[in-house]
Amino acid sequence: MISSAIVCGRPCARRRRRHTFPMRIPFLFLITLLAGCATTPPTDLRPRAAGDDARPVVDEAWRSAPVDGGELDSLAAWPTPDGATWLLVTDKHSDTLRVLDADTGATLRTVGGPGTTPGRFDRPNGIAVYGDLAFVVERDNRRVQVLSLPDFAPRLVFGTPELRSPYGIWLHEAAPGVLEVYVTDSFMDPPAHTGVPAFDTLDERVRRYRVTLDEADALSARLIGSFGATTPDRALRIVESIAGDPAYDRLLIADEDTRHGATLRDYRLDGRPRRTSLAADTFAGEPEGIALWPCTMDAGYWIAADQQRPRTVFHLFDRKTLAPAGRFTGAVAAQTDGIALYAGATSRFPHGALFAVHDDRAVVAFDLGKVAAAARLDRHCVD
Repeated sequence: MISSAIVCGRPCARRRRRHTFPMRIPFLFLITLLAGCATTPPTDLRPRAAGDDARPVVDEAWRSAPVDGGELDSLAAWPTPDGATWLLVTDKHSDTLRVLDADTGATLRTVGGPGTTPGRFDRPNGIAVYGDLAFVVERDNRRVQVLSLPDFAPRLVFGTPELRSPYGIWLHEAAPGVLEVYVTDSFMDPPAHTGVPAFDTLDERVRRYRVTLDEADALSARLIGSFGATTPDRALRIVESIAGDPAYDRLLIADEDTRHGATLRDYRLDGRPRRTSLAADTFAGEPEGIALWPCTMDAGYWIAADQQRPRTVFHLFDRKTLAPAGRFTGAVAAQTDGIALYAGATSRFPHGALFAVHDDRAVVAFDLGKVAAAARLDRHCVD
């Protein structure tokens, strides 16, 4: 549900440049650039003391105009060639992508509409951006579309026939011109999105694809595997959001089944589950959007939305250990689905921003500098 593009913090952001897919800087190198932005060596990130239940309120920097009848789901940020930043939002009700100005929340345009042809959508859910490509997951068309930016021209469709009820997406560059794409597939039994299938069928909860761009600028995709634990203690029952961190060989996958302890499941990039687990009572609601906040080469935080009323709780976890590192709420943000973190400087957000869906019909933005101050996070996240 998040953009996989990582941009340097404030000092480096002034030198940023846009890269197309074949020129894209590898993820680990981008993390190295982040480390180069720090003026002093990083300090260890330490969990909060036991019993520290502080939940500071961080005021939203803006809230977009509500979309009547909207069903907004997932977000991804994209730096435009002219220096602006777009926020791409999937709308499941209207079968469109909404393009917002990331600095103001103003709607710039809408893209798509109902249909099955390339460029049209049927219940778009997850979205991710890499270089000048947007990857959009469609639950009811059972596919992933790849669109070029900024014109949203269709470039590739993949995922059929194996995808049955796809939701979330995360991707990273495995080699020059090669992306590995992970798509959650929350097929249910019966297919009414209520009953969890038999455990022995849950080894296909996440589909893994390899997308390549050849010398003729043509895209292609192939399925390279599926995975998911099949034991009751670690099975992926109801899955949507997924995000990863190649620096620690980690995938975090949100299991939203509150009947069996909704949580984030910890996997390796090759699909093997880890035994790492969060405290049983971490999430009071459904764990929804997940985003990585890399502050240096090897330090930072995970942010996960705990979908609640009257306000969503945003949990922070240590990047390496997943130890609790704090939590906060907004002044208004509630019932959050997707989130996206943009670590680069913009004209409105010199330290970057966290974007979150609010109550299905709007989007809010948080200044990462204010989040770091309120939650008492490592200063290298905003230096």
